[in-house]
Amino acid sequence: MNQKHTASRSIIQALVAAALFGISTPLAKLLGGAIPPVLLAGLLYAGSGAGLSLWLLLRRVRRARTQEAPLRRHDLPWLLGAILFGGVLGPVLLMIGLAHTQASTASLLLNLETVFTALLAWFVFKENVDRRVFAGMLAIVVASLLLSVHSMPGAGVPWSALAIAGACLCWAIDNNLTRPIAGADPVHIAALKGGVAGAVNIAIAIAMGMRMPAALPALAAAALGCAGYGISLALFVLALRGLGVARASAYFATAPFLGASVSLLIFMQRPGAAFWVAGALMACGVWLHLSERHAHRHVHEELLHEHRHRHDVHHQHTHDFAWDGREPHTHPHAHERLEHNHAHVPDLHHRHPHR
Repeated sequence: MNQKHTASRSIIQALVAAALFGISTPLAKLLGGAIPPVLLAGLLYAGSGAGLSLWLLLRRVRRARTQEAPLRRHDLPWLLGAILFGGVLGPVLLMIGLAHTQASTASLLLNLETVFTALLAWFVFKENVDRRVFAGMLAIVVASLLLSVHSMPGAGVPWSALAIAGACLCWAIDNNLTRPIAGADPVHIAALKGGVAGAVNIAIAIAMGMRMPAALPALAAAALGCAGYGISLALFVLALRGLGVARASAYFATAPFLGASVSLLIFMQRPGAAFWVAGALMACGVWLHLSERHAHRHVHEELLHEHRHRHDVHHQHTHDFAWDGREPHTHPHAHERLEHNHAHVPDLHHRHPHR
């Protein structure tokens, strides 16, 4: 499978992940009348963890052969860090912030996640960025802000707003910590994250005196969470693997536009001028990313890792076990030093430094 085809598949995975998450937002609003917001968040996350855990169990019972690499001991620090920031601290800070923040202001601030994710990827983890990618990210973020702004926050910066901004920073750290383990089974990663986040949010709701809803609304929330949070997150991990953090997050940032589009259909609203301007900016940003061509002579240093792969130009290795010839497959494998020139994105094999 060539590099262009792999990147295209990852782009589709990121956009489908954004679609599932974006569509889940207006649908979750329909459940808001029957379930308090904090408890609803917990049920959505719990549905994500439970649904994906059930899939993992069925896969094990059927002894289905997985093509994904398992999580290993050396993955645990990254995974625990991602769960701590994304599944525990992020939701808690969000609930603290939402208690004293207008919905419009909260929506505006939540778009900081994409900004923080890209900044951490570029300046801390040294992921490559060029002017076209930066311009595309900027267009998508501005479009998200247009969709969110209905009323601006008052003078001063309240602590609640800082708490929501802190939640966005936690999720940005989560995204960047997930990148090193993106070669592992994305269903397993998403199931663990959803399970922990669901338990934390439900515990917070119970501590606040909330009661569990009736069976039907609870099951509806869990099913919605399985699709909009669980499957979406698993696809986002796959996109991280093939695109890098900043680019995957840029595509995922189209979720507000997709969610707003579905919301207009459900609640029979007429879009204003801001909606169409945001749509044009989203399309421009996605096009800038799609039309990116980053090519130069680069070096692959020796590397030992494990992930799903085919025997392409980057995977010319022998096997120390009986191989039936099936591809893709997974096993620990070593990369020898390689120097060549071709178009690429910062995927698992192209995280080299740039001048």
